[in-house]
Amino acid sequence: MVIQIVANDNTKGSETKKAHPWRRCPIGQRFVKEHILHIKPSKKHPNGIVKVHEYCAYNPSHKEELSYDEIQYITQTYFSTLSGRPTAGRLIKEYPTSDEFDGLIRGWTKYWNDIFKLDEPLDANLIKALLGSESSFKIDPPGNKNAHGLMQILHNTFLILQDPKGELRDYLVRVPWNKILDPTSNICIGIRWLFQKKKLASVRLKRTASWDEAVIEYKSYWDVVNKGQIPVGLAKFRNFYEILQGE
Repeated sequence: MVIQIVANDNTKGSETKKAHPWRRCPIGQRFVKEHILHIKPSKKHPNGIVKVHEYCAYNPSHKEELSYDEIQYITQTYFSTLSGRPTAGRLIKEYPTSDEFDGLIRGWTKYWNDIFKLDEPLDANLIKALLGSESSFKIDPPGNKNAHGLMQILHNTFLILQDPKGELRDYLVRVPWNKILDPTSNICIGIRWLFQKKKLASVRLKRTASWDEAVIEYKSYWDVVNKGQIPVGLAKFRNFYEILQGE
């Protein structure tokens, strides 16, 4: 026998209480999908199995957090209906997998643009170029053992994104480490991190940084760039971006 439990079912809460219309839960809560809970067998639960319905869990930090479950929900529910950039077909001859992640790039670029509402929105083609320059469109590229996935996320970055008392303060992303290679989670994390890098680049430059300068910050290239040199990874990014933007 499986007992079903509904815990704190706020998934149908008012839109005005959510950070984004795509979110299942109000601000300060995160989405948890339906799952099986194993408990000690008892007269009420002789099999020791309880089915817990999807629900919104309160975040101890009371901050805005994206959970792995909600990342999957948003991806599966909304991304297939979107259109527009990034541009397809421009890199596929040299990189056969270059268009496989366009839907994820398009969706998460829109999501984070909607969240932060900067005067200069992030361009999905820029993210595609950045992703290509980081991983050559490979989910688990060889090479740097300290960086992971399509957007080459460092473990320290992963920790910062989950720390409510750390660098970000809000709009955190909580994904289990064993899911870091999941394409939609990795791209979501990478774009969130690029917004933070734009903020840090603006502090460094004492003016509003461009998205190109945010990429320099993302890649930790300032020491080289300030010497008048263009690192290979930056040149690769700019070349990809130019190709994607071309008529």
